[in-house]
Amino acid sequence: MIEFHVKGMDCAHCVRAVTEAVRGVDPRAEVHVDLPTGIVRAETTAERAALAQAIAAEGYEVAEN
Repeated sequence: MIEFHVKGMDCAHCVRAVTEAVRGVDPRAEVHVDLPTGIVRAETTAERAALAQAIAAEGYEVAEN
């Protein structure tokens, strides 16, 4: 399980964009987004850096937990 704090998410479109970014790296990832807290959890075997880069490419700021 990899967890990120993602800044800048405020709507369902943001949740979808972040989820699709993670699944772009690992199509089998299970992604859980808690919009009010900005916490994104991904059950995946992908590397943390690759996931963070994919999320950042969507325009969100990824902070370390």
